[in-house]
Amino acid sequence: MRILLIEDDPRTSQFLTRGLTETGHIVDQVDDGATGLTYAREPIYDVIVTDRRLPALDGLALVRQLRAGGSDTPVLMLSAAGELCERVEGIRAGCDDYLAKPYAFAELLARVEALARRADRQRLDVLLHCADLTLDRRARSGTRAGRDLLLQHREFLLLEYLMRHEGQVVTRSMLLEAAWNYDFEPRGSIVDMHVHRLRKKVDRDFAVPLIHTVIGGGYMLSAIPR
Repeated sequence: MRILLIEDDPRTSQFLTRGLTETGHIVDQVDDGATGLTYAREPIYDVIVTDRRLPALDGLALVRQLRAGGSDTPVLMLSAAGELCERVEGIRAGCDDYLAKPYAFAELLARVEALARRADRQRLDVLLHCADLTLDRRARSGTRAGRDLLLQHREFLLLEYLMRHEGQVVTRSMLLEAAWNYDFEPRGSIVDMHVHRLRKKVDRDFAVPLIHTVIGGGYMLSAIPR
């Protein structure tokens, strides 16, 4: 899951980023509302977690502008203001959930995962298929012809992106965005290296390859020979 965290308190931001990353998620973190809105408008996030009181643009205004622009990405609002009227205001602004401080990280994680599951049911299938290849997004596992693929974290994210764009050319930049943070500095041909490893797991010992290199373009997942 890719999460956008908008939080201006350094200690809280570091704590949440570490916790979400350690539980297997990709986290992009920004510390003001204006920058957060720019990031949030990109259709690459599964969930947005934002503080209510932010510099440059407060959380409520951020969510209102996001919804006005047509985005339906689930939003969890964090706030020290936990009174009923404050929670109602947050929900009416377009938040999907509202969590008052102080909170336990376990509860925040559960709420984030619940929002993602709800969005999955509305927008994406839990199981992705291409020929005899199956990816279980909830279990974070993959099989081909019933054989477990034993995917590493990055490999799973790359394969998920390729499967969601089956039959389309996917550039290396698109794959980099799908599996690494914005502040990650790519070294050498890191995308090609991971796709090479992924291809070994997906296509080795099978007569029909599914992951194809598109010269000058990137990669494509397809059961149709190229």
